[in-house]
Amino acid sequence: MAKILENTQGRKSIKLSTDDVISIVKEYQNITKNSYSYNEIREKLNNFTIIVPEEIY
Repeated sequence: MAKILENTQGRKSIKLSTDDVISIVKEYQNITKNSYSYNEIREKLNNFTIIVPEEIY
């Protein structure tokens, strides 16, 4: 699960687990299969939302 980290400047960073990264890559591959150009991939990705759940303490 993703973990939101706050730093001293008030900015937030998101720490992804190995499972998060693999999940995102799998989703990317599913969305963009049979796409051959950069613009075609961008167009497909613009139509999807990929959500990574936040880690709950």
